[in-house]
Amino acid sequence: MQTTISSPASFSGVGLHSGRMARLVVRPAAADTGIRFRRIDVREDAQIVAARWDAVRPAPLCTRIENDSGVGVSTVEHLMAALAGCGIHNALIEIDGPEVPILDGSAAPFVRAILACGVRRLQAPVRAIRILETVTLREGTALARLEPAEDFEISFRIEFADAAIGAQEKRLNMANGAFVRELCDSRTFCLQRDIAAMRARGLALGGSFENAVVVDGARVLSPGGLRYADEAVRHKMLDALGDLSLAGAPLFGRYVGIRAGHALTNRLLRALFERPGAFEEVECDAAAARRLPGVGIARSDFPAVA
Repeated sequence: MQTTISSPASFSGVGLHSGRMARLVVRPAAADTGIRFRRIDVREDAQIVAARWDAVRPAPLCTRIENDSGVGVSTVEHLMAALAGCGIHNALIEIDGPEVPILDGSAAPFVRAILACGVRRLQAPVRAIRILETVTLREGTALARLEPAEDFEISFRIEFADAAIGAQEKRLNMANGAFVRELCDSRTFCLQRDIAAMRARGLALGGSFENAVVVDGARVLSPGGLRYADEAVRHKMLDALGDLSLAGAPLFGRYVGIRAGHALTNRLLRALFERPGAFEEVECDAAAARRLPGVGIARSDFPAVA
């Protein structure tokens, strides 16, 4: 069955890139609503922004969705990952600004609130997208691929010259709360030498050691260090889940990312939906539904490190 959050969950904080304060409320929604944002700070007829792959617009270092009126919401990927990883199919997200709060730089605050509020089942079947043919995109040394698989899997590899990150690789079957246990508390990261350049471009204005992991060569500058030795690749997988959730339905297939980012993953979804024979929409029976992200999670699955 489809799901929604049982009661509203509220958040407030600065946007990572804009540095602006925003208040956000995740509210329950009816079956077949999907995930929608409502910009309550703009005129009423332009407020709704659908969280879909075809609403994504180019934006540096984050995922931005926008409606036909030009009203958008940026940095949606961590919240989208939390909703997908907790198995939430329908929600209305009210926000009073143009960027989702970064909070601690991970999806953990969103997941914690969802688990506290609870998940409500709705009287409607879950429809999923099954990958039938491999679709691959390359951009320089980066690669993003969707390929057939029985469950939903994410495999990611990154390589950085900085020894604090280096080469990292991880692969996970995302069924049954793996996101909550393994990925949700992994924070966004950046290189110390890039910060000045980002701020000169109007980015990372709300960034701090409290909401991002900052590395400089072999050193981790953020207080407390890393939550995991491979926190960086875990966060890239978190981002990928958030971006893939914009497909509008859970996936049955394997996503492979090598140095991939938000834009490449969105282009991969666009390439998939341009090839009707590469996927099919399926109604999940009970057995298939049990293999979806978020099914069967409990508060005990939440990592102690967060």
